[in-house]
Amino acid sequence: MSPVVEPTARARSRAAPVTAFAERRSLVMLLLGFSAGLPAVLIFETLSLWLRTRAVSLETIGFLSLVTLAYSFKFLWAPVVDRVALPQLTKWLGRRRSWMLASQALIAVGLWLMSAIDPAARLRAAASLALFVGIASATQDIAIDAWRIEAASASRQGVLAAAYQWGYRIAVLAAGALPLILAEPFGWNVSYAIMAALMGIGVAAVLLAPAEAGDAATVSDSRAVAMGRHGGVLGYLAVAFVDPLSELFRRHGQGAVLALALVCTYRLPDLVRSIMGPFYLDLGFTLVEIAQIRRGWGMVMTMVGVGAGGVAVARFGLRRALVGGAVCGPAASLALAWLTMQGRDLRALVVTTGFEHAAAGFAGTCLIAYMSSLTTRGFTATQYALLSSLFTLPARLLASQSGRIVEAAAAAAAAGGVLAPLAAVFSGLPADRYPLAASPAALGAGYLVFFFYTALLGTPAIVLTVRMARRGGATNWREFTD
Repeated sequence: MSPVVEPTARARSRAAPVTAFAERRSLVMLLLGFSAGLPAVLIFETLSLWLRTRAVSLETIGFLSLVTLAYSFKFLWAPVVDRVALPQLTKWLGRRRSWMLASQALIAVGLWLMSAIDPAARLRAAASLALFVGIASATQDIAIDAWRIEAASASRQGVLAAAYQWGYRIAVLAAGALPLILAEPFGWNVSYAIMAALMGIGVAAVLLAPAEAGDAATVSDSRAVAMGRHGGVLGYLAVAFVDPLSELFRRHGQGAVLALALVCTYRLPDLVRSIMGPFYLDLGFTLVEIAQIRRGWGMVMTMVGVGAGGVAVARFGLRRALVGGAVCGPAASLALAWLTMQGRDLRALVVTTGFEHAAAGFAGTCLIAYMSSLTTRGFTATQYALLSSLFTLPARLLASQSGRIVEAAAAAAAAGGVLAPLAAVFSGLPADRYPLAASPAALGAGYLVFFFYTALLGTPAIVLTVRMARRGGATNWREFTD
């Protein structure tokens, strides 16, 4: 019998990674990834397009990007999600799923309320609702991550993470393209009402999800010791903030400052470009064109860039891959400057979109690998959460000024002086497409200055990564201070 049983066992072993994606938990994770990605795009990127079609200024749209800071600060209220039970819901679904369901309900309500207003006429209400949805969405992310870890064994975590990423990418495509396609025939309000209804996918996932193992709230031994030593809030702060940072500085010495500087600056060019939706509208592209090229083609090229980044890290090492990723951000900004000079050219949009998204995917993979390498056992989750907040916070604060920079440069070009010659390059921009503070040609000059500015923001990361590649290992920053 052994000749029959042995190949069957081998066949099952080979098929196990594939069949794992068809398991109940994997399918649930795919749907939860969709539920997480949907509001993240709707509260700013898609909303900025809606506002621009209503002639809202770039300065105002740039300030609106501050609502996305909710995702950077979610670690502050994660202990509440970890330890507080929701009345009735927790008894029915358990701690993680109850928080997911409550968050999804709040997201759906927030999106539905957004669909009932004119955001241009009621900017404060729109910003408040976007912030409300952002906080609820960040809370959902906390609960989803906790459920994923507790609902499956370590051998299944890679499969669940992959399913989550696929669901999230599908949601990015849906939330970035579907509202734009629906907006022209039916209006933006209908588009957002449909997006609110799509949160039902997440609700279905929660109801289908199996219970996580060990529903009781847990507190790590190190946190419990610290709480006992310092007492109450001081104990929590010591574990959540002081201890992980102290360990990081002990391990890397003064070079930890350079490591943190690299994290802060590595993705600045990409993340500061927060007004891309209005930029494409101002160039004259339609909502459908933006949806098809930016979302469809862009998502494909993002996945290509992510894969290329992973291959580069594995084949050439983290040091060399980091240098390539650091160059990607400024290069993408220069490509967008070139697109600005081409005007409404679909072929140029396809080329630039493909390069920009592939570059962002490559750089993002390299940064994730680098931040992971900086963490250490015992502080992995906390250090990574703090590092991820550190790399997004400066960029999002700078991004809030993006619209102001474009409009100030446009006004300077219109008034004459140093920037005035740039305006002559942009005679092909659509005239009076929206009420503008300056002429279309001057606005083109403003965008060109902005993209050069974002390219310059990437130079510190290039210097740091090149120095790293020449001086030593990707995580041995002590050598930099010798």
